[in-house]
Amino acid sequence: MSHRRPARNPVITGIGAIAPSGIGTEAFWKSAQAGLSVLGRVTREGCEHLPLRVAGEVSAFDARVLIEERYLVQTDRFTHFAMAAAELAMEDARLGHGDYEGSPFSVGVVTAAGSGGGEFGQRELQQLWGQGPRFVGPYQSIAWFYAASTGQVSIRSALKGPCGVVASDEAGGLDAFAHAAAAIRRGSDAILVGATEAPLAPYSVVCQLGYEALSTREDPARAYRPFTSDACGFVPAEGGAMFVVEDETAAKSRGAEIRATVSGHAATFTGPSQWDESREGLARAIRGALEEADCAPEQIDVIFADALGVARADRAEAMAIADALGAHGLRVPVTAPKTGIGRAYCAGPVLETACAVLAMEHSLVPPTPNVYDVCHDLNVVTGSARPAELRTALVLSRGLMGSNAALVLRKATDTPQ
Repeated sequence: MSHRRPARNPVITGIGAIAPSGIGTEAFWKSAQAGLSVLGRVTREGCEHLPLRVAGEVSAFDARVLIEERYLVQTDRFTHFAMAAAELAMEDARLGHGDYEGSPFSVGVVTAAGSGGGEFGQRELQQLWGQGPRFVGPYQSIAWFYAASTGQVSIRSALKGPCGVVASDEAGGLDAFAHAAAAIRRGSDAILVGATEAPLAPYSVVCQLGYEALSTREDPARAYRPFTSDACGFVPAEGGAMFVVEDETAAKSRGAEIRATVSGHAATFTGPSQWDESREGLARAIRGALEEADCAPEQIDVIFADALGVARADRAEAMAIADALGAHGLRVPVTAPKTGIGRAYCAGPVLETACAVLAMEHSLVPPTPNVYDVCHDLNVVTGSARPAELRTALVLSRGLMGSNAALVLRKATDTPQ
């Protein structure tokens, strides 16, 4: 007699977004579907003389309103984003303390981070340089740390289940979903998962100036234009998103609305800035994600592209899509809403994942802002949003350090049994 446990299906029930285009999922989606670009000149104090001129800044965020004082003094801006986004996601999922009070070990947290707490570190370095070591606080030892957001979110919400952090490049944002899905399949009821970044302090910006792919153009409308002959690199951004991923049965038992299913994921590594090699690595990741999702290439209805904005990288991505999806890769709608808000490192593909869920819910492919003269064999959605019946979405990401990842999401009503 078999005692195998029934399969546990990871589903998304809540989304919380903190983006340059707005706070909350409604504001974020409203801007994305309209194809708005909110890129602008860098206004952060101390960055005025640096070569980076354009970025995606979260200007409407006031941590003092959203985060308790006891957390503010010991955490960085990227953790403030994570805590606020996690609260929004839990509210969206209607997941309250009473839902897991009796089983706190069944709910965990997984975040991804690539830059850590740069703004907190900036202040501490200035105090060390200007006033001496006695003016450096004890929280510097934890506020910069990549795992700080996971720790503070779990403490704030009293979550004692599996917790982890993916310290990686951009693709780590999608890898975090794989960790969350694995935790659900192993027995957890819910995982708060996502990524947030705050890489626009002077210290952080100086570290990024070594990236050859960083755009230093001054015109926001021309600073981030992937898949065009005018591509000149990417524009960095801050912000991010958090999700509630639950076991489908547990979610239904408490009456939660299922927004999408996390169906498949795969990752590869091809080396730092090896964009030609990323063609094969990304194609393998796509095939792996499709295989895990039991999804045929022609079932993909929309692709949210990595869209680095470097000619070689863009060409490699276009070819990887064709390699993995065949002729369907030339027809399927491709979009990259990140060109309107900037590329937020690990948080970039996570915000795209939020956009993918919303696109399936609204049957609408958002456009790629500032891109209108595509020079690759891709069906890139430009100008205005495109109505379409969307059942399955593919989200792609590559990192500057060489990671490649693909994530397959299904519309809630199309969850395979």
